[in-house]
Amino acid sequence: MAARRGPTYLRVMLGKELRALREGVPGRTAEGVSTALGFSRSKISRVEAGDIPLPKLADLEKLMDYYEVADPDDRAELLKMQRDSLSKEPFTSYRNLLPSGLPMYLGLEREAIRVRGYENNVVHGLLQEESYAKALGMSAKVVEERTTEFVEQGVRMRMGRKELISSGGTEVHIVLTESTLRTLVGSSEVMRAQYAEIIRLNELDNVEVQIIPEDLPTYRAAFNFTVLEFVDLAPVVQSDSAKATTMWSKRSDVGQYQRQFDAMVKTAPGPNQTPQILHALEKKLWT
Repeated sequence: MAARRGPTYLRVMLGKELRALREGVPGRTAEGVSTALGFSRSKISRVEAGDIPLPKLADLEKLMDYYEVADPDDRAELLKMQRDSLSKEPFTSYRNLLPSGLPMYLGLEREAIRVRGYENNVVHGLLQEESYAKALGMSAKVVEERTTEFVEQGVRMRMGRKELISSGGTEVHIVLTESTLRTLVGSSEVMRAQYAEIIRLNELDNVEVQIIPEDLPTYRAAFNFTVLEFVDLAPVVQSDSAKATTMWSKRSDVGQYQRQFDAMVKTAPGPNQTPQILHALEKKLWT
């Protein structure tokens, strides 16, 4: 599958290339770059990590000169990557709604070839039905001092993210705990609609949803997380709270979360049993 290349993805790719160039020239340290070119040490580190863009093409020209990139084609490719990385993401208009770290995650989520998520609190965002998402937002409205418009914008953004699923270009595998699905959000009608949406999505060729029953004596991760996998980039892991989104890219950290996910997938009932589990819960709880 060919890699998709949105602005965030390209920014991370450019940072990866610049770090490789620096490490490929003897004696070129981040501190040395900072001193030689007048960039702050923090700026170099954050650009290489893909946290921030390199807004000036002239800065990239300076870096390529310093790293002794002479081939015209190599320079042209890096410059194109730089220009394209400065384009706006589709969710830019929602930036004021997003906790710290989430814009970068959303940009990478759109480019992933595989999304593997675990939730033990609420239904994973990529599976949420619109009325469920709105009920979640409205329940926190007063406590978090949000307006109705703020909540509705957040719901629209979340529904836009679900295009990732409907496009069929990304494999999505989500594991939920039964307790998540037993927690009343909104009303019985909302819960029935949410169950129906999970069943519908689970029927898509690129989606698998598994549910860990409450009475199954098996491993459950303590916190929610999502693993994103790509063609040209190493996998990253995301976990979020109301105030911030944390991402990990270190191989040992990512490997730990991948092992947790694989352990839960191995012992939970398969996706083919998900409709049966949901129908039983609906009959018991919401009818």
